[in-house]
Amino acid sequence: MKTLEDLKRIREEAQQTLKIRLDTGTTITVGMGTCGIAAGARDTMRAILDELAGRDIDAHVATVGCIGMCAREPLVDIQQANQPRVTYGNVLPAMVPRLIEEHLIRGAVIEEWVVGRIEPAVQG
Repeated sequence: MKTLEDLKRIREEAQQTLKIRLDTGTTITVGMGTCGIAAGARDTMRAILDELAGRDIDAHVATVGCIGMCAREPLVDIQQANQPRVTYGNVLPAMVPRLIEEHLIRGAVIEEWVVGRIEPAVQG
């Protein structure tokens, strides 16, 4: 990067990439409070990013702080358009391939790992 135009071009590319990711309709959120990090959330996050990249799945991955279920960390939320927001607990890196395969690809919630679910708002 040598000029202001280079910086503007990089910013526009980053904004476009972010827009594409947000437009996928899939958001995966990982709890990264100190309790989550202590429970291994960083490794879980890396495993999610690696699994998505390896399968060429485009999803928006975000982090959030503690939500008060420290004993269930690492927590991972998956939210897809018009689907319930599902929170999975105690998600270790070894569990991530199954989570991506079953939830994102097949659309099947892994009930034995679920700690919470929020139904989408009804538009009226």
